[in-house]
Amino acid sequence: MSDPKVTIIDGKTVAQTIRSEIAAEVSRLSQTYGKVPGLAVVIVGQRKDSQSYVNMKRKACAEVGIKSLDFDLPENVSESDLIFKVHELNANPDVHGILVQLPLPKHINEEKILTEISLEKDVDGFHPLNIGKLAMKGRDPLFVPCTPKGCIELLTRHGITIKGKNAVVVGRSNIVGLPVSLLLLKEDATVTIVHSRTKEPESIIRNADIIIAAAGQPAMIKGSWIKPGAAVIDVGTNAVDDPSKKSGYRLVGDVDFQEACKTAGCITPVPGGAGPMTVAMLLKNTLDGAKRVIEC
Repeated sequence: MSDPKVTIIDGKTVAQTIRSEIAAEVSRLSQTYGKVPGLAVVIVGQRKDSQSYVNMKRKACAEVGIKSLDFDLPENVSESDLIFKVHELNANPDVHGILVQLPLPKHINEEKILTEISLEKDVDGFHPLNIGKLAMKGRDPLFVPCTPKGCIELLTRHGITIKGKNAVVVGRSNIVGLPVSLLLLKEDATVTIVHSRTKEPESIIRNADIIIAAAGQPAMIKGSWIKPGAAVIDVGTNAVDDPSKKSGYRLVGDVDFQEACKTAGCITPVPGGAGPMTVAMLLKNTLDGAKRVIEC
């Protein structure tokens, strides 16, 4: 049981609110201009996790009225053929966002593919120019990576002040850790990144007013590491063995949730915290990309 003083940040509820806002805006675009946002989803191969994730995105598009254009390519597709497909989508005026599901097969250079996506359609926010602008003071990228954007949205929608606070990001991946640290800097937090080579991470995390955990290590952050009243956004989704479950495993975060609830001021559960926000932010990025074109 969690401490009654802790606030559980319910990502599912926030994400559903955002989806409702997006659906209303998509309806307005349709009625005013006769056009709706279009998201092209490209998946290579038959990885079950990727298929499941892409299906979830397609359903989310249908829910809010965004047109989903689906492209399932074989595992052995050549890099040049995949680039040709991306260029085709770049030139399609009905496509406002392009998502190439990662990871790609080993014979394809992911960085090269992501660079080929038009900057104006990079709804995943991974184009080097978008990341570069995110890193620069006084510059704004066209799109921000979805999971980091969702983390900031969870904090702001729960009235958590970021400006002037000590924020610790645990993990330095290109997908979450690095971009979320840059977003926190833009919000005027004082940011420290803890990673696998950091000495005495516990002492650093203990000083944090805000913790973003994205290390991919189950329950590595103990309750005793958390400053009383701190805000904790747990991005980690780790499968651990659990014979009591039908699947044989359960999902846990990077934070020891039960212990953290005794000291944290607010915390996201796993699953159901930061995860649902990723898809919501993808839809929001697609809507924003469409509005730049449709309303210009």
